[in-house]
Amino acid sequence: MNRRAFLTALSGSFLAAPLAGEAAQAGSWRVGFLETSSASPARVQLLDTLRQRLRELGYVEGQNIALESRFGEGKPDQIQRFAAELVGLKVDIIVTSGTPASQAAKQATGTIPIVMTQLADPVGSGLVASLGRPGGNVTGLSTQDAELGGKRLELLLQVVPRVSRLALLIDETNPATVLIAKGTQAAAASLGLHVQSLGVRDPGDLDRAFAAMREARAGVLIVESSSMLFTWRERLADLALKNRLPTMFAQRQYAEAGGLMAYSADFSDLFRRAATFVDKILKGAKPADLPVEQPTKWEFVINLKTAKALGLTIPPALLRRADEVIQ
Repeated sequence: MNRRAFLTALSGSFLAAPLAGEAAQAGSWRVGFLETSSASPARVQLLDTLRQRLRELGYVEGQNIALESRFGEGKPDQIQRFAAELVGLKVDIIVTSGTPASQAAKQATGTIPIVMTQLADPVGSGLVASLGRPGGNVTGLSTQDAELGGKRLELLLQVVPRVSRLALLIDETNPATVLIAKGTQAAAASLGLHVQSLGVRDPGDLDRAFAAMREARAGVLIVESSSMLFTWRERLADLALKNRLPTMFAQRQYAEAGGLMAYSADFSDLFRRAATFVDKILKGAKPADLPVEQPTKWEFVINLKTAKALGLTIPPALLRRADEVIQ
């Protein structure tokens, strides 16, 4: 079985049945987990991080907790259906990953507590009233992606300093990604760069988007944060290399898939901290009273193999700043 077929089969198995120890062994508490994207190994690993931290806090599946997981495959209708399904199962709390999943969960229930693990802009997305006083039934953690556009551009320009045209790839189906892009656009404008923003909705749009970048003679590319784009990371990394576009991505897995660079919050840390929110809420705290927290750990990954393929020299100072350099 080739790698793509294996991952497809793996994803299907997670959607078709609970993970080990889930609803088959009901506990005192039932926790729902709703992921925007697919059940790829990277996303399942994050869920396992949440599980591990819950165990450290005393929640053992099959004894005092059961976990119901759903992966939306980046499909809005499916995400909404799974959100309603979790509400119908009468879970005590819903942990969400990604803006679409969080919005779907909030639309499905105004009473069940919701803990966000990865939100670029919780306020701008209409999920909380404010970071300090969320109000309602939603709280959790922000990735601060809406504020990282300038930082990602700064890092990219240290590798390719003499460019005048920046391309942005945006997931038009995700309002949070559109908000993130505004920050990048503002940062680019302040540096006098010409910005070409390209929206995509499905994999068929990617070839057209890169063709438009070539025609506009883009010098560098930033792929904005999006659960849907994350599922296409290998294809995006391949297209960026084939088109010889130095590219900054939003998560380390893009660089692991062959992308040049990635800068983001440490998502594993966010998932660990989400377990603490779950613990507090199950012990009686109200989401409305728990401030949304910001990242405290960051990841900067450079793929040196891709840099060499693009004919780029990474400045030594930048290599020293990297948390990981892929050879």
